Formats: sequence, C-alpha cells, structure tokens
Amino acid sequence: MKTAGTSTGTRIALKNILYLTDFSEASQAALPFAVAMAREFGGTIHALHVMMPEALTYMSPDTIGIAIEAQEEAADAGMRRVGAQLNGAAHDVSVMRAASVWQAVEQAIADCETDLIVLGTQGRTGVPKLLMGSIAEEIFRRSPVPVLTIGPWARGGAHNAAQFHRVLFATDFSAEAVAASGYAISLAEEHAARLILLNVIHERVPDSDAGRVQTSVAHVMYELHEIVPQNAELWCRPEAVVEHGDPAARILEVARLRGADLIVLGVRSAASSLGAATHLERAVAHKVVAHAACPVLTVRG
Repeated sequence: MKTAGTSTGTRIALKNILYLTDFSEASQAALPFAVAMAREFGGTIHALHVMMPEALTYMSPDTIGIAIEAQEEAADAGMRRVGAQLNGAAHDVSVMRAASVWQAVEQAIADCETDLIVLGTQGRTGVPKLLMGSIAEEIFRRSPVPVLTIGPWARGGAHNAAQFHRVLFATDFSAEAVAASGYAISLAEEHAARLILLNVIHERVPDSDAGRVQTSVAHVMYELHEIVPQNAELWCRPEAVVEHGDPAARILEVARLRGADLIVLGVRSAASSLGAATHLERAVAHKVVAHAACPVLTVRG
C-alpha cells in the first residue's frame, strides 16, 4: 500500500487500479471513475470479474457442466465489453472463479500490486449480485488499500467522474482517520479542490454545560485545522466544520450543503468478522456509502 503524504509536493501513487465488475448497472456506473483516476495518475486498470459457485448450487449433476460453460461464456462476453470501454487506457481484464469475492480480490490486490480499488454498489444487502451491499462493505473493511465506492445516489450527479472540486474529510481523530487524512489532503491538492474538515460530536449535553461545549468545539476546531500543513492552506482553502448529532446523517447533510463531490472516511479493519466497529461506529461507513450523492473513498487504518 502506498502511503499518502500530508504535505505539498507529496503525490499519492495510484499506478495500479483494480476495477471490480459484475456487469451490473452499479458496476457500469463505477467504470468512468476508474478510467478517470487511471488517466489522472498515469495508472493501469486491472478489470476483474469473479465467478461464484452459488450460481451452480441448485444445478443437477447432468446440467452443471453445461451451466459452468454458459457461465464462463457470459463472463468472457462481459469482459470483452468492459475491455472495449477501456480502450485508450492502459488496462487488462481477467475472470477468476473463487469461493468468495473477497478471496479473489485479495489475490488480485497482491498480483496487481494494487493501489486503489474502484467498485459500484447498490448500497443494500440481500441483493444477489456480486458487488452489492454486504460484499462491497466486506471489501472496503478488509482491503489494505483505499476503496472508492460509487453508490446508487452518486450516479448521474453533478460531479464529473473523478474531477473533484470539494473534498469532505470526516474525522474523529482516530488512527483510522489519520490514515485517511493523507489521501484527503493529497487528492484535494491534486485537483486544487476545497477541503472541508468535519468532526461530528455525537453526544448532546444539557444547557447548563453550554460553556464547556463551547470550549470543546473550539478545541475541535483547532484540531481540525492542525490536520492540514500550513504550507497547504493556501491552495486547499480548508474549512473546519463541527456538527452535533448522528454521524452518518450529519456527514451526508454537510456533504449535500457544501456540494462535496468526494467523501473520505477512515474505517477500522473487519478483523475476523464484519461485526467490528468503524471509527465512527460500524453503521456509519455503510450508511454514508449507501446514501451519499458522491463517491466515497474509504481508507482502512
């Protein structure tokens, strides 16, 4: 994994971009972002489709061979269409059969020396597609490299693929957020974008503690400004925002009001299960990815 710098002159390296597709509308919507990021950073796109055994579960022994052949033919045809759309960008395409999507993705990350994963998702669970809901979440929680997820509400938005003008970085100052901050700053620098720094204070306190709250907010504002190196403040024009309430709801609302076209979040490793919490509670990243009107870049701490 390439580490993003937090000072001007340090450019993140996105030389190998893994684009995941199940040929759905969601995956198709993510393709322009993979292309734009590859062109921006002079990178290569590695397009991957994973064939899953579940599709063959209820096949009889007589028909399973025919089904496997049909599955492979459909995958090859789909990848030819993807390859045609990638003409003009350095790329390769591959189809893997694996017991799980993550198993194939983990292998591809190593084989391709991946710097970034790009995928589309419907943002909900229970949908029998490869890159929907829970599988997309498993990828961004397990991936050792950043994951750019294009959710259902990010399609057809005002943004122009990966041309970012306002980058929203949501942080609680955890180790996971620190890992993500370099990417937020570097991408803002790369695009000469406005950088919005957001901290959401979850708890509300009684009116009698208003003075303490004001002190706390002032301290948070100071900490937000400390994230950005002084020599970066001129070009990214950082704006510090402190909100109270539900973290996911406030992140989405600030992104909407500020016209953000990229949200950056730090996420905690899934460890042995997806029950592990994120740095802003487990549901936050999922809700933001599912409902954001722009792409979301998640960086695992």
